[in-house]
Amino acid sequence: MTGTGAVRTGPPGALARLPGRVPPLVVDAALAAALFLLTLGPGRVADGTGFALQTALVLPLVWRRRAPRSAFGVTAAAAFAQWLLGVQLPADAALLVALGTVTARAPYRSAWAAGLVAVAGAVLAAARWAPEGRFLASAAAMTAAVAASALLGANARIRRAARAERLARLERDRDERERRAVEEERARIARELHDSVTHGLSVVVALADALGHARPTDASAVTARIAETGRQALTDMRRALGLLQDAGPDAGPDAGPGDDRRSPPGIGQLGALCERMEAAGLVTRLRVEGEPAGVPAAAQLTVHRLVQESLTNVLRHAPQGARAEVRVSCAPGAVTVEVTDDGRAGGTGRTGSAGSGLGLTGMRERAAAFGGVLEAGPRPGDGWRVFVRLDPGGAP
Repeated sequence: MTGTGAVRTGPPGALARLPGRVPPLVVDAALAAALFLLTLGPGRVADGTGFALQTALVLPLVWRRRAPRSAFGVTAAAAFAQWLLGVQLPADAALLVALGTVTARAPYRSAWAAGLVAVAGAVLAAARWAPEGRFLASAAAMTAAVAASALLGANARIRRAARAERLARLERDRDERERRAVEEERARIARELHDSVTHGLSVVVALADALGHARPTDASAVTARIAETGRQALTDMRRALGLLQDAGPDAGPDAGPGDDRRSPPGIGQLGALCERMEAAGLVTRLRVEGEPAGVPAAAQLTVHRLVQESLTNVLRHAPQGARAEVRVSCAPGAVTVEVTDDGRAGGTGRTGSAGSGLGLTGMRERAAAFGGVLEAGPRPGDGWRVFVRLDPGGAP
């Protein structure tokens, strides 16, 4: 794994990285060669028979990891042949290495069987080569060596299983993080689409209704507003879907003059938003306090969407003649947003559509992303109020 999720499973340094670079077969061949040379010498291997037994004891260690049971079986058979011929060789230590490998890598039944064979070999070796009167001591010492080899192999098995479990857990955690990231991205896109499409269609419906009552001299202006609102909704929708990453300012026929599709809307675009609401018939007053330039772009987008959804709800649910007021206050470390209206909430409003509740849910999720809690409810008397305080520095 790479990046912030990287895990170091060993100490740093070239020596720690060396075993991971050398193939296991090379390591095992080097071990077999070293054991062969260390146990080879005058008085140890007297003739060709001893040399052959020496080779048969050590050579299987080369494939001990690929086929641990076969390697142990060949080594045990060579040791038994050595016992039958009465040739005592120090290379018998290869049997302990093979036993540890079986205990570490083979199934438990094979490990138990190999352990019993090794204990039996230790008893037979003590019976044949132990000094007179030292049988029990020799048998106990060799049995202890067999037990130590088996325990080392079992410990290696446990550590390998724990390492595999740890890696599997890391993989599961990574997959879970990726799954949550995908879900969060889908939810973000859904909120963007809901906000942009609902707002655009609500304004278009209101303008279309106004077009039916407009004077002929005003009809062209209302039609232009409808087209402009539709283009803006398309732009927001495409941005939400991430389809404009490689598109330029003149990416398509829907791009109007000065249309910057690469920059998400922020506090600076609230004036244009309120103008669109005015054109749709909702008298809107905007007041921005403080310096918006110090607010991060992501927080500005959240402010814009909160105001947009709030005004869209007023347009959809408040009766004709309702007035809305937007207050945005930018202070160091905090941004407050308040949208109020003097209409009656709960109806279908001028657009003739009832609310689904998704708008408020999306607004709460947007506010929570910046450590804010949305307050939305009726005002004393008539009207509705939406208030939220954001912490731009608290975004994840």
